[in-house]
Amino acid sequence: MKYIPTLTIAGSDSSGGAGIQADLKTMSALGCYAMSVLTAVTAQNTQGVLGVQPISEEMVSLQLQAVLEDIPPLAMKTGMLFDTSIIEAVATALEQVDIPLVVDPVMVATSGDRLLSEKAEEVLKQRLLPLSTLITPNLMEAEVLSGVKINSQSALYEAGQYLLALGTKAVLIKGGHTADTEATDYLFTDKGVSTFSKERIETVNTHGTGCTLSAAITAYIARGLSLEKAIEQGKEYLSEALSSGKRVAIGKGHGPVDHFFQPQRSIKQ
Repeated sequence: MKYIPTLTIAGSDSSGGAGIQADLKTMSALGCYAMSVLTAVTAQNTQGVLGVQPISEEMVSLQLQAVLEDIPPLAMKTGMLFDTSIIEAVATALEQVDIPLVVDPVMVATSGDRLLSEKAEEVLKQRLLPLSTLITPNLMEAEVLSGVKINSQSALYEAGQYLLALGTKAVLIKGGHTADTEATDYLFTDKGVSTFSKERIETVNTHGTGCTLSAAITAYIARGLSLEKAIEQGKEYLSEALSSGKRVAIGKGHGPVDHFFQPQRSIKQ
């Protein structure tokens, strides 16, 4: 009998709403055995990021070695990677294994603070995206990575196809930052384009939503769901977490979602 191991490779959030903390909460709430490789420490709260201290490339590599040699995950994700050396270290380790990988290209926090250096963007595209099963950029991140200004449906499709051509198996461009009444995400694969929509939840508690969605998708992939079903269930989980936490006041800015609105027991197989 074994647990379902998952791995998040990301930065910490001292306020607990995003980053490693959001990933661990999400994966645990969905019944998985959640592990972590820390890439950076942030001084952060619901109002913004006060500072970032990256972990050394050597320590990131050692964390990955320790986990992958002893408890190989059934699926894993990356979040905040911060700089070129960390991306290189992560890519070097992950190209040695064949494990589903969700890349959340974290570039800017909800508060507007930059979490990925500009120099690292090209390295992310060249080294990490070709290793990924899925990348999950929001509209702004998709614009930065593709160089396409997404101001129309055709531009969104152009950006999606450009990102797909970088070598990833699938691209999920998230529409959560639009003003539409529904939050619609667009999935690009070699089979075409499909959409996933949920009613928009009116709330200021949106801290860590991107981390939470990518972590949920990772957990469902580890549990054996197809990519499309994992995305569908991941969006459902995020929607419920947003709804459950929308009236909870914590912090003075953008509060977190309610990751434990209906936690599951650890799944043992």
